[in-house]
Amino acid sequence: MIELGKIQELEVVRQKDFGVFLSEKSGDEASVLLPRRQVPEGTAIGDRLTVFIYKDSSDRLIATTQMPLLTIGQVGVLTVKEVSRIGAFLDMGLERDLLLPFREQNHPVRQGEKCLVAVYQDKSGRLAATMNVYRYMRSDSPYRKDDRVSGTVYEINERLGAFVAVDNRYYGMIPEKELYGGIRLGDVVEARVVKVREDGKLDLSPREKAYIQMDADARRIMEAVEARGGSLPFTDKAAPEVIKEEFQLSKNAFKRAIGRLLKEGKIRIMDDRIEKV
Repeated sequence: MIELGKIQELEVVRQKDFGVFLSEKSGDEASVLLPRRQVPEGTAIGDRLTVFIYKDSSDRLIATTQMPLLTIGQVGVLTVKEVSRIGAFLDMGLERDLLLPFREQNHPVRQGEKCLVAVYQDKSGRLAATMNVYRYMRSDSPYRKDDRVSGTVYEINERLGAFVAVDNRYYGMIPEKELYGGIRLGDVVEARVVKVREDGKLDLSPREKAYIQMDADARRIMEAVEARGGSLPFTDKAAPEVIKEEFQLSKNAFKRAIGRLLKEGKIRIMDDRIEKV
């Protein structure tokens, strides 16, 4: 069976001046054209060629010996070549670009932007791209608790958190309580695996374990105290919103870091401010 969007090994069953026709095996009725410019020199009837199957501008199946950056069902990062009235066209490594319709974009994309997408077959039978990649993710990652991972943010839910495609293929999520760094759609983030769920999905944190992170947080706070002339205009009793805006920290993380600085004798807490000692 000749399958759209897949890399297949097919047999040369007929030769014409304009190319060769390929089938799964000799005698099959279904065949697909490999244009002459794509036919390797010395190709003969009966040879088997590895090709990718897509559609030409007339919506006919056609083969190419060029290998695409993504095949159907795969997720990866492609570059926007241009934006038109029907959507964006992405470079997938072939002569024909891949359409990313407006309705499949999770934000308006721009020329030159790199987008995390999945390749699918649309209702008209053509290959297309979507930025709604959740259902194309996998839950069989090799990662374990405390492993460091990298991934692309593809969805942000204010209630749940940021959904991350770890290695651009595995389910990952940074819970809302861990979102203290202004993470945006399309960002590539480094994170720590906090938990591997029973279904294989990964809970992530962009922060280190508390006892390690505390040192870095304490340094940031001390630098801020010094940059403000030796004091901060609030204490560890400040509202969580103030702390988050100033340091991108939770209130608990802020209080742990302040506790470290107090213990080290570097600051003192006054009624309305924190002072450098």
